[in-house]
Amino acid sequence: MNWQQAITDYQNFLRIERGLSKNSIYNYSFDIKKLTTWLSENNIEISPIKIETETLQQFIYYIAKEVNARSQSRIISGLKGFFNYLVFEEYRTTNPLDLIESPKIGRKLPDTLSIEEIDLLISSINLSTQQGERNRAIIETLYGCGLRVSELTNLKISDLFFEEGFIKVTGKGDKQRFVPIGTLTIKYIEIYRKEIRNHQNIKPHAKDTLFLNRNGKGLTRAMIFHIVKELTKKAGINKKISPHTFRHSFATHLLENGADLRAIQQMLGHESITTTEIYTHIDKSYLSEVMNNFHPRK
Repeated sequence: MNWQQAITDYQNFLRIERGLSKNSIYNYSFDIKKLTTWLSENNIEISPIKIETETLQQFIYYIAKEVNARSQSRIISGLKGFFNYLVFEEYRTTNPLDLIESPKIGRKLPDTLSIEEIDLLISSINLSTQQGERNRAIIETLYGCGLRVSELTNLKISDLFFEEGFIKVTGKGDKQRFVPIGTLTIKYIEIYRKEIRNHQNIKPHAKDTLFLNRNGKGLTRAMIFHIVKELTKKAGINKKISPHTFRHSFATHLLENGADLRAIQQMLGHESITTTEIYTHIDKSYLSEVMNNFHPRK
């Protein structure tokens, strides 16, 4: 078995057996291709079945000089998953990365926007343009529903159940969930739909896509990042903000206002409550407040 065949088989496994998205499969494959590129550049001819710990350790030393600890840890984790697959399929008897430890990294929490900063961002939008009305609806949806950027770009008109107060979201691994949507977010989506979107020349394949570019096509992830970056600059907010910041802020603000962590987990579409705990940054003052309000021996 050569590397290309092994990678292709692994991609099929991730897609069919684990139900991962195209983006996730690409990221896993990219880490393996880093290894194959390094092997080629160093004239090391060895198959994925025969490669051993010593060679992989050399590769880890190499990437340690190129990337930070967090990226290094992600690459090691990705490679471990690949070799676990080869063991599972009985191409190998052992995983050569079992004895290689990932670097210790602290828990890194992204910046959170305050409610005032979110209001400032939205007030910075130029509503005299068609893109302005759309961008306001985009920001309100990212923050109001806690969506991932891919979930936003894939949102369909047929996914909107406004009378029931929900939207249907397709998340990682094509798993679907219903997320509550507030009246303010509904209001701005409807303004965009009726006043802007209904007057566009929409491409046939995008008829059901909610958010469109000026050419009547669906927005890309890169475009959402650009919109957020430009708004942040215009609002004068000195934080590293991405579309994901609104998702993190959504969860944090809900938790700080008394929402149940399990309910937030369902809305975010996390399989594990541990993941939700990472996204929902709680400061010490909030923890003290919870203790004082709810513990029987306060």
